[in-house]
Amino acid sequence: QVQLVESGGGLVQAGGSLRLSCAASGSIFSINTMGWYRQAPGKQRELVADITSGGRTNYVDSVKGRFTISGDNAKKTMYLQMNSLKPEDTAVYYCVADITTYRSPYYGEQFWGQGTQVTVSS
Repeated sequence: QVQLVESGGGLVQAGGSLRLSCAASGSIFSINTMGWYRQAPGKQRELVADITSGGRTNYVDSVKGRFTISGDNAKKTMYLQMNSLKPEDTAVYYCVADITTYRSPYYGEQFWGQGTQVTVSS
């Protein structure tokens, strides 16, 4: 009933940039928050950044000043601009969203995308 589709991952050299997108579709009443998690091999999944419907943002310390999260409410799409990428940013990046659906209009549900690989070579 709700789908999150990520795009924009790939292979880039250290110091380069990538822009991830996450488009939400389906039976959406409202999008409350959206965010990006990442998981590197052998490591726990961690929150990279998130953004509320009001535009409030939050970043993990390791990406502050390099990554920028933004959203387009009309397009139901979230972006993650990643600059000055480092090899340690290599991971699968997942889009996550807290969405209130028409089926359940009184509370939000969490939905996940399928993930997109980001690889930064040194």
